[in-house]
Amino acid sequence: MIDLQTYLKSKICDIISMWNEDNIYAISFFVYSNEAYQYNGYSNVTEFCVSYNTEADCNGADRFSEERWNYAFWRQNEFPVIEANNENEGIKILFEWYKQNSIVNIGYEDSKACYDDKMRYIGKGPVGYYELLSEIAIVAKELQDSGFIKNKFGRAIPIILHDLEYAWYVMEATKKANPNGEADVFFAAMKKLGFNTGD
Repeated sequence: MIDLQTYLKSKICDIISMWNEDNIYAISFFVYSNEAYQYNGYSNVTEFCVSYNTEADCNGADRFSEERWNYAFWRQNEFPVIEANNENEGIKILFEWYKQNSIVNIGYEDSKACYDDKMRYIGKGPVGYYELLSEIAIVAKELQDSGFIKNKFGRAIPIILHDLEYAWYVMEATKKANPNGEADVFFAAMKKLGFNTGD
């Protein structure tokens, strides 16, 4: 029986425990699929990396600025947890978990079913993406609730779950991951910048 959450939590804790930079103010859980990501005959496979940003990285940017909160402006020092290659343990475990949970057609996305009548995106990414994102959100919430993050950094900081476009479902996952208001400033900033934060 594959326990994906336990695997993810162990890997994430190992990675975060190694960080020793000062003034880390946010953690990135970057969950992203791409047609170029291929594994075991599937394409558009989802990968997952962990990283962070520091006050020095955003060079004194305003509290609600895009430079502070949009990953496109971050240094992107990614620590992979799940990568679409044959050497990565995480991708093997993920695909076993997909099989165990009868998740099939990995990477497929029906473009006709992804938009409402006003052409707003209502999809959940390709098959396998939302399922993995949901598991990661549960683990992130555990890291917040258990005090792991606060103990490591000496204060509460947000865990931002995201892709490159900050779709509705990653905003939803980030809310679930930060149950005690850790990401309130992030949401205020993204709302100010015109992103749909689900409010």
